[in-house]
Amino acid sequence: MAKQKKAPKPKALPPKGFRDYFGADVSERAEMLWRIADVYHLYGFEQLESSAVETVEALGKFLPDVDRPNEGVFAWQEDEDWLALRYDLTAPLARVYAQHRNELPSPYRRFAMGPVWRNEKPGPGRFRQFYQCDADTVGSASMAADAEICTMLSDTLEKVGIVRGDYIIRVNNRKVLNGVMEVAGILDPFEFGKFTEERGIVLRAIDKLDRLGLEGVRALLGAGRKDASGDFTQGAGLAAEQVEVVMGFMQALGATSVETLSNLRRLVAGSVIGEAGVDELQQISELVTTQGYGADRIVLDPSVVRGLGYYTGPVYEAELTFEIKDEKGRPRQFGSVAGGGRYDDLVKRFTGQEVPATGVSIGVDRLLAALRMKGQMQNKQSGPVVITVMDRARMGDYQAMATELRAAGIRAEVYLGNPKNFGNQLKYADNRNSPIAIIEGGDEQAAGIVQIKDLILGAQLAKEASLEEWKARPSQIEAPRAQIVDKVREMLAAQGAAQ
Repeated sequence: MAKQKKAPKPKALPPKGFRDYFGADVSERAEMLWRIADVYHLYGFEQLESSAVETVEALGKFLPDVDRPNEGVFAWQEDEDWLALRYDLTAPLARVYAQHRNELPSPYRRFAMGPVWRNEKPGPGRFRQFYQCDADTVGSASMAADAEICTMLSDTLEKVGIVRGDYIIRVNNRKVLNGVMEVAGILDPFEFGKFTEERGIVLRAIDKLDRLGLEGVRALLGAGRKDASGDFTQGAGLAAEQVEVVMGFMQALGATSVETLSNLRRLVAGSVIGEAGVDELQQISELVTTQGYGADRIVLDPSVVRGLGYYTGPVYEAELTFEIKDEKGRPRQFGSVAGGGRYDDLVKRFTGQEVPATGVSIGVDRLLAALRMKGQMQNKQSGPVVITVMDRARMGDYQAMATELRAAGIRAEVYLGNPKNFGNQLKYADNRNSPIAIIEGGDEQAAGIVQIKDLILGAQLAKEASLEEWKARPSQIEAPRAQIVDKVREMLAAQGAAQ
């Protein structure tokens, strides 16, 4: 009889595109989400937690930059229904609003935070699960709602630690681009289905501005472009004068908002939708300026092109402007950490009626990475006070110490490993990044005292101090057992002051 093969052991690895988050990462994200939520709440937005799973029917067209409807989501069939993990927080909002619109206030202002999942090819720094943090106003067509999103985004970036001058919020408008394409002869306002293919190529070309530059985009607007490898990308086939109209849109940024608006008005003259878009940009500019948000924080910028295929009106992008080094040591700017805009057609899928909506989404992981690069995140969480165990039979006494410290709001734990080797207990405290260790053996108990060891100071002295300094600044003190809470609190305060 053949010997049965043993089942292979499972690999202790997460699936491709996913990762595990440990203490410091989770705490930093929680702190950031709290700060963001504080600003959103201050602006009058209410929090919503929607289901992580939606029906495929409710999700509709999945990702705005993907043409095939089944691309980009994790989906499975249950009975006769197809279900999918949410790929963003906006599609679930449209479903929630359509379902509860008779009970919700109008306009409905909500913010949401949580993980989203995208079934895309993973890569360096590109994960299939990541956090988003959204704020949206549903039911208002007023440009005041868009202006408010921009000012709130500015306040949020500063709240989490991005100082003024290290970011800029750029504002553009899809209607202006539609007007430009109408003037260029590739959009017919009376027959929108015409020139669809050409407009798609134009949108994709404009979206590559950051990567290809103006001349690369110009080539894609015309006959096409051959890259360095020799691969050829078919262009939109626009005539030279049509190309110049579109290129003028991307170069319309002036020295002031007034100059930018003037350039755009000249480009879209004669287009009703284009002129309406310029009017909307002017309203947003005037509203944010009136509130004291100048061009050092919020600026009109026609070069903002991401998402223009998805949004129906104003579009905004928050960009961090400080310099970082890439993996090869080359200087570059950090780039975008948030984006949003007006999407007046999303709820219409459910209700049949157009419902105006506008909102923004912050990429939490990118924002955290930016703060770490600026040195504003330590990425090392302080651990609990560790109470060492000198006598197994006195575990109740040690637990009582921990209870007293916790009641005073001090994070504490009793060592629960094998207490035989005291050195291992201190190693454990070091691995936990603990600030303090409490020691009480039989002699200390008899005398009614405890030893309180400053692990942070001890580590510093071991690295840097001379013998005289070590004697002058003892890292371990003796204290009455009844004063354990007060003495630990004093030591923690001194550590905080020294850092």
